[in-house]
Amino acid sequence: MKCVQVTEPGQLTHADTAEPTGSDPGHAVVRMSTVGICGTDVKILSGAIPVSYPRIMGHEMAGVVEMAARSGPPTGRRVLIDPAIVCGTCALCRKGRGNLCLEGGLLGRDADGVFAEYISVPSHRLLEIPDSVSGAAAGLLQVLGTCVHAQRSAPVFPGDTAVVLGLGVSGLLFTQLLRQCGVTVVGVTRSEWKQELARRLGAAAVATPGDARSVLEELTEGRGADLVVEAVGIEATLSQSIELAAVGGEVLVFGTLTSGSQGLPYYQLYFKELTLRNPRAATIDDYARGIELAASGALDLEAIVTDHLGLADASEAFERVKSPDSLKVLMSIT
Repeated sequence: MKCVQVTEPGQLTHADTAEPTGSDPGHAVVRMSTVGICGTDVKILSGAIPVSYPRIMGHEMAGVVEMAARSGPPTGRRVLIDPAIVCGTCALCRKGRGNLCLEGGLLGRDADGVFAEYISVPSHRLLEIPDSVSGAAAGLLQVLGTCVHAQRSAPVFPGDTAVVLGLGVSGLLFTQLLRQCGVTVVGVTRSEWKQELARRLGAAAVATPGDARSVLEELTEGRGADLVVEAVGIEATLSQSIELAAVGGEVLVFGTLTSGSQGLPYYQLYFKELTLRNPRAATIDDYARGIELAASGALDLEAIVTDHLGLADASEAFERVKSPDSLKVLMSIT
């Protein structure tokens, strides 16, 4: 079967490899339809996240069951794969927190992933995708699940005000999820076209990073935000999140921060009695909820897709991910 592998840092290779046989009765063979590129894939390709080489990348997908397992979705059914690799027996797995499995991993990083024609996976990691979800929208279901997981960790209420710092794919998903909860959303980005898209997707106001405080203060009469979603992943935006949060507010650190040297406004953390939440990945229930929302028409996922290429164009697709005029980049497999 055709696949895309990373063979060393910076080296993307098209290869042929053996198709899964479907010999394990607990596993289903899934034929890929659409796969998405995320920041983790970009870091794996660059070498910033080390993997064993060669590695078939990818963990965002929508596909069709080619060979069904003894249980689970039947042959021909559209499915999403929960890409988490879990042991099922550690203390966290037993508590239903498999996203934090002590022996866990991720498809495309710790095992071969979905940038291929087929993959064999445990049938209990499959979730059916209704026909009402388009092919393009299905390509965003995995990242939507992670946003659902994150928002579930930070309770919000109708009438609350939230700031979303960073209007990339996840920031625009948060904008819509928060609007579904009756929250007034302020979207923050330097990009004018992303500001306009955020308005179309439900943001009550938009601002550049430099104007965010004044826009928020006018909207809240100086109180600040009940919730700030940091969806960039750098120290400067985390620091700004703390500054924008209201007394007693919450900061949802969705962007993955790995370093920093300037420090944070620590006194504000104390003075405001802020809660910082650091959600990671998602559980299968989060993916199920995301699929439910997508199927209901409550969210506009297609609006976030800017590029749809083929697997043969993987190198171009990775270049598009880096472009300031792109959001979600998908690749069709078949």
